[in-house]
Amino acid sequence: MTQKTIAFFPEAAYGPALNSVGIAQAVEALGHKAVFLSDPGFVGVYEGYGFEAHPVNLSAPMPPEQMAKFWEDFINGHIPNFRKAPIDQIDNYVKDCWTAIVDSAKWAQKDLPDVLARVKPDLICVDNVILFPAIKQHGVPWVRIISCSENEIEDEAIPPHLSGCRQDDTAGHAAFRDRFNAAIQPIHDDYNAFLAENGLEPYPLGQFFEASPFMNLLLYPEPVKFDRAHPLDPARFQYLEGCVRREKPYEVPAFAANADKPLLYVSFGSLGAGDTELLKRLIATIGTLPYRALVNVGDYKDQYADVPPNVVIDSWFPQPSVIPQVDAVIHHGGNNSFTECLFFGKPAIIMPYVWDGHDNATRVEETGHGFRMPRYDWTDADLAARLEACITDPAMKAKLAATSAHMQARNGQKKAAGILDGLLEARA
Repeated sequence: MTQKTIAFFPEAAYGPALNSVGIAQAVEALGHKAVFLSDPGFVGVYEGYGFEAHPVNLSAPMPPEQMAKFWEDFINGHIPNFRKAPIDQIDNYVKDCWTAIVDSAKWAQKDLPDVLARVKPDLICVDNVILFPAIKQHGVPWVRIISCSENEIEDEAIPPHLSGCRQDDTAGHAAFRDRFNAAIQPIHDDYNAFLAENGLEPYPLGQFFEASPFMNLLLYPEPVKFDRAHPLDPARFQYLEGCVRREKPYEVPAFAANADKPLLYVSFGSLGAGDTELLKRLIATIGTLPYRALVNVGDYKDQYADVPPNVVIDSWFPQPSVIPQVDAVIHHGGNNSFTECLFFGKPAIIMPYVWDGHDNATRVEETGHGFRMPRYDWTDADLAARLEACITDPAMKAKLAATSAHMQARNGQKKAAGILDGLLEARA
């Protein structure tokens, strides 16, 4: 087999980044070379896994630590909006995000053509919510990876992306779409003008990307997929059943209390850790319950005092090595956490705050794999009841065991690598 170069260009967020790492590891196991096109702030992430990474500015150039602080401040500045329903986040958080995303595409176009000319990839995999013109115009096949909820690929019978609606709430679907399109119109017009400047056709209102004509890889697991009016064609769309990366082993520490009780894992992701008020409340409540808990507090560890003896906090955990060892997980609905819990058959309580966390929270409850809970409007008794159900409910246990067996039998990274290898073989 002739070694080919596959370039991965994930969004500058840990979920897409680490999903692509899992696929890249499998690609290299087949003998190809995987390289990353990266926001400058994430170059070190990919290099830490042993990959070559090429910076692509997605905003005005600034030191990586300043960029990290920008997004931390962006998220923390929106914490009051996390109390709002998804439809009420459109005019604030969602609109601000799409403004930044469109700006990132404009910045990327300054660097991408030269970086691609240097890297000379035989295939490009992009995991983002927006089209970068240079990817489509480079002259090699490109694959779209959808690491968020599968409703990023629209269908009139399923909830719109970011809405958090149930599958059967058609009135909610329509209300969300109408409000989203009204709010996004000026940003969308600006993006279409950018596409025109680069010789590309405009997108319909609300659309910022398209399905690849070559292949689209959905990390979403089939056991929780939506019932579409137009099922996705397997020749162009493949479900990967998650892409759980390899991480270093994790040894559960000794706890000063409740040593023989069920173990919980609590994480709202690197950015969600800024909601220290919520995490402190969860820690205090868990301190009164018959459990042990590992709690990811991100870069805010110094803000926690008097941690209960049945709780251990840390700034980071190797999550794919932790989740197999726990009995239940409380998380924010990010796609890695969502798919990893399903992959390892662990029940989840999802307290979403933004983006597709709302969709994943609704879907985990709708399909019997866990519960959706509001982030703030809950009582200690509510949390205790949900946790007890997660630990003891036989129907949920059976559902999770079946889903885990289904996902683990398919090996998402290996499947993805085989698909990418097939695309390269077809061009040889």
